[in-house]
Amino acid sequence: MVIGATLTTLSFLCVSVMSALGKVAGQLTSTGVVVLFQNLICLLFIAPIALHGGCASLRTEKIGLHILRAASGTACWYALFVAITMMPLTNAILLSFSAPLWMPVIAWLVSRQKASTATWLGAAIGFVGVVLVLQPHHHRFNVGTLFALAAALLLAVALMSVRWLGATEPMPRILFYYFLLSTVMAIPIAAIQWHSVPARAWIYLLSIGFAQLFAQVLIVLAYRYASSVKLGPFIYTTIVFTALIDWVVWDHPPTLFVVLGTVLVIGGGLVAIRGKTEAPLAAIES
Repeated sequence: MVIGATLTTLSFLCVSVMSALGKVAGQLTSTGVVVLFQNLICLLFIAPIALHGGCASLRTEKIGLHILRAASGTACWYALFVAITMMPLTNAILLSFSAPLWMPVIAWLVSRQKASTATWLGAAIGFVGVVLVLQPHHHRFNVGTLFALAAALLLAVALMSVRWLGATEPMPRILFYYFLLSTVMAIPIAAIQWHSVPARAWIYLLSIGFAQLFAQVLIVLAYRYASSVKLGPFIYTTIVFTALIDWVVWDHPPTLFVVLGTVLVIGGGLVAIRGKTEAPLAAIES
């Protein structure tokens, strides 16, 4: 558990850095280009490792899960990169990383097993926190919030699929299929949104690619030491890291509503994922 928690925390530190880099890159080029190079750079590094054992090492009986993970992960990052160009970085990350609130619910829907009272109580607490962050009575509706909330749902699916794949698939194979499929999925979007990329943007695109690579390697390793439910709370470290980056780099100290919302989202998530969800997850994984 200690090793899994440490690896998860480091993974989401990389995610926080990548999100900040994505906010800057999004001002220099299109979101489709950012998502494409985020995955293409990783693919170039992981492919030789995955292919070291020959084509036989890439044979899998879970191609459907690989496609699910790639589709949900790619869509999640696209939605998140759009959101952070339309709203404060901390708010976008907080809403997007409310994913643990959704994970037990998704597990219940898939397994058709009754969710615990703690699951619903935690989700209700967390959603109150989301409303505080949104503050709908204080400003006009921001379309970025829809992208951030969509990213949360997609992230929940992506994280759970990592766990399901990690039970039987080796890490190089998981990463290879993720980056390969995500690159293929991102190409049409990047082609439609393509325009000349400034020289300065390449520094950010390369940095985003490496941050993504480290984040993916660390999270896959983490789920080999503990379940996604037990490690779920550590996803919230990315909110803390991002808030610090947003404060230091963009001089955006968190407001009282954001602080209160963060406490409720984290508290609700802890209550929800500590509910009796291990049985539904075990049923799915079996």
